[in-house]
Amino acid sequence: MTFQLNTGDWWLVASGVTVVYAATMYWCMPTPKAKLRMFLAPLVGWLYLVPNAAFEGYSVPQTLYFYSSALMTFVIMLAPIAKKVAADIKEQEEKPWDNVPVNTFSLYWMIGSATACIAGVAYFWPILV
Repeated sequence: MTFQLNTGDWWLVASGVTVVYAATMYWCMPTPKAKLRMFLAPLVGWLYLVPNAAFEGYSVPQTLYFYSSALMTFVIMLAPIAKKVAADIKEQEEKPWDNVPVNTFSLYWMIGSATACIAGVAYFWPILV
């Protein structure tokens, strides 16, 4: 079973995911510096993804699938633990000379959710693109 989206549909998906990502990161990040870094991530993604996808021979829908998947991975990784991550980021920016200890649950959540997202991307690749 395949469910093919055309290029226009993938542009809509990527645009919607970008809006969801931006809103989530604005909510998650505690300081202007952290917010700026997270808002620049989609731009950096495009600067890396487009030339790399062209070099590898991926189509526009495939490139937009990777882009959307990467942004949603960050949303899934950070939104559930936003308060703890925000507190850690704020503490690290206030005291850059101190090493903020890693929260074990947050670390395992990020590793587990990233792994699940990567598995999902690989699983849905032949179905969606």
